[in-house]
Amino acid sequence: MARKVPEVNAGSMADIAFMLLIFFLVTTTMDVDTGISRKLPPIQEEELENKPPPIKEKNLFEVIANVNDQLLVEGNLMNVNDLREATKQFLNNNGDGSCTYCTGSRNPRSSDNPFKAIITVQNDRGTSYNLYIAVQNELVAAINELRDELSMRMHGMPMSELNEVDQKKIQKMFPQKISEAEPVNLSGN
Repeated sequence: MARKVPEVNAGSMADIAFMLLIFFLVTTTMDVDTGISRKLPPIQEEELENKPPPIKEKNLFEVIANVNDQLLVEGNLMNVNDLREATKQFLNNNGDGSCTYCTGSRNPRSSDNPFKAIITVQNDRGTSYNLYIAVQNELVAAINELRDELSMRMHGMPMSELNEVDQKKIQKMFPQKISEAEPVNLSGN
């Protein structure tokens, strides 16, 4: 006589699998890639119709990184450790004398004031990621140091301790204008 094998009721197996799937989808966290924070200005109608205003060469601070991880800043070789101070001198120059809070040397061959000063960065496609990040860090650190110095002169405390309104005023006084050009093969290969 054949023995009857007991059956397993699999009717609710699909329901259980579906509930487990939903549970794991809801409870799983996805890693969010972090990057360099850059806020692009909104496109305005008149900007689309008109050509951008001309920028004087002296108001551009040109930083070029080549495939050998060398920096060429304003046409001169520079160590990445010296980039922060050179950036601060450029932004704080006050070449036209219109900046009442700038303490720079007023070099007529350097930037007119922080509002007209633009930092432009150009990388080779072979530039290492470490140098790229180091350059970005030094440029942003230079701007933040200028803001903190100004905050100390105006309010007697670092910018991070100011209220939001005063922080925004300081940020407007030393705006972060970093233009990054598309990477190219600077080595010619």
